[in-house]
Amino acid sequence: MGAPTSAAKAISPFQKLNDRLAGIAPGAAPVNLGLGEPQHPIPSFVGPVIAANLDLFGRYPAIRGTDAFRSTVAAWLDRRYGLAASPIDPETMVLPLNGSREGLFFAALGARERFGARERATGIERPVVLLPNPFYQAYAAGAEAAGLEIVLLDAGPETRFMPDLGLVAPEILARTVALYVASPTNPQGGVARLADWTALIQAARRHDFMIFADECYSEIYRSVPPPGVLEAAAAIGAGFANILTFHSLSKRSNLPGLRAGFVAGDPAFIAAWTRLRNMAAPQVPGPIQAVAVAAYGDEAHVAENRALYNAKFALAREMLGAEEPEGGFFLWLNVGDGEEAAVRLWREAGVRTIPGAYLCLPSAGGDNPGRPYLRVAMVQDIETTTEALRRMARVLG
Repeated sequence: MGAPTSAAKAISPFQKLNDRLAGIAPGAAPVNLGLGEPQHPIPSFVGPVIAANLDLFGRYPAIRGTDAFRSTVAAWLDRRYGLAASPIDPETMVLPLNGSREGLFFAALGARERFGARERATGIERPVVLLPNPFYQAYAAGAEAAGLEIVLLDAGPETRFMPDLGLVAPEILARTVALYVASPTNPQGGVARLADWTALIQAARRHDFMIFADECYSEIYRSVPPPGVLEAAAAIGAGFANILTFHSLSKRSNLPGLRAGFVAGDPAFIAAWTRLRNMAAPQVPGPIQAVAVAAYGDEAHVAENRALYNAKFALAREMLGAEEPEGGFFLWLNVGDGEEAAVRLWREAGVRTIPGAYLCLPSAGGDNPGRPYLRVAMVQDIETTTEALRRMARVLG
């Protein structure tokens, strides 16, 4: 298990890369495989839907979103995760998000507030949030804003990149307010099994902390749809307490600039969190919610999107010998020294990638588990990706 740490140490990996590459000229026309920003075409329905709902830009949107948004999301979750026997209630279990990032950030504040009564009763000095290592930076930023102590859980190939709560000391679990966990994982592309989700849910309920399941890559997979945390909870059969799932249209529908997503799960948490969000969180504009309704009602564009990613991973296997991850759109390459490889790729080939160490913090022994790795975002079109992989094969051998 990693040592307690501070998000103040977690500088933006992109700023860190900018600083490292400053003054180094690219060896060829630049190709950006560092930023995980989807570059596939946006769905054709986006423009017409916004145009048909332009008048909604003239109204303040409600923090709870529209009835159509919540009911569409609930229906999609029921279909996607087979929740017919335990359906999602659109009135109490769904909220729109201005992209999943802000929701993941604000969730830490809600978890701290939820823990407040127990904190006062027990005299606990500082509650804990558990983060996988590597992790998405918004998790750590939210934890720091909420005044939470961060405890890192190394998530390597030996656990299929899933956190192992069996390694967490009981006294840490007693202070834990939330666990962040992604499936598919970012950046490794590991997928939680139903058994993994079940074990995490049972631990969360035993120690009364929240699971914040970041499932924004759930629809980008190679062949088998990843099981979800709500699916596991429904199988347990005791409701959705202690669970929130976060989704976004950025990856699923190639709409990173739309800033639309949702959170669903624990109705008690959502009721309290809505009060906080109503005062401080960004609302989702009505026309954007209308696009989300159309997007969650259509699977054809999602399947086309997934096929494009799978074609590029097949190229990476052929040209680099890279193992295809189960999900997500990143390659997580063991190159010995990720930072050295990233500098070489930029200097010699003009290919921009992210060193794995920039996405992690040092664990208990002082080692950075991401140091050997390189994160490659497979987000460009086929032609650009092919050229970038050709250059990478030449530089990395």
